[in-house]
Amino acid sequence: MSDGELWRRGVDGEPEVFGVLFDRHAKAVYNFVFRRLGSWSEAEDLTSLVFLHAWRRRDDVVLVHDSALPWLLRTADFVVRNERRRRRFRGLNLIRQVPATDEPDHADRVAARIDDEREANRLRELLRKLPRHEQETVELCFWSGLDAQSAAVALGVPLGTVKSRLARARKRLRDLSVAVPSDSLENLS
Repeated sequence: MSDGELWRRGVDGEPEVFGVLFDRHAKAVYNFVFRRLGSWSEAEDLTSLVFLHAWRRRDDVVLVHDSALPWLLRTADFVVRNERRRRRFRGLNLIRQVPATDEPDHADRVAARIDDEREANRLRELLRKLPRHEQETVELCFWSGLDAQSAAVALGVPLGTVKSRLARARKRLRDLSVAVPSDSLENLS
């Protein structure tokens, strides 16, 4: 069943179909948020907020190619920005804590998550060297897997703008590759 049909059924009073939409898109939203924040625990929390917001605004959702993902990713971007503003406003620094575990069978999973956070931080540092509008375009097209048309909707810009931003971002990233390990750039495609 398409996102459009599921969304219509949800708006018409079948809230259980949102579980199907969550199962379908939660991983993409989580990955988007994780790459922006570099914290798996915060990504889990904010992914839940994105879907809560989607439920509350279910009458306002705009589907692209019969997919809710572009709208969900745009909402995720707003949720991440709001979280950053909340932190800045309260004067909190970003402090990552690895949850303590006494169970040795979780050590590999925790170590893998720490490695993922380090890699995400390294890639985020590379992207920070790009202008903000190019960063957003790269995140949507390469990391979240949206096509240019869907990214244009998610960003609220024309298709040609997305294409030109991608071209400029690729050139800048190639120019930066002298100072950045090539395996980091491979993760952007």
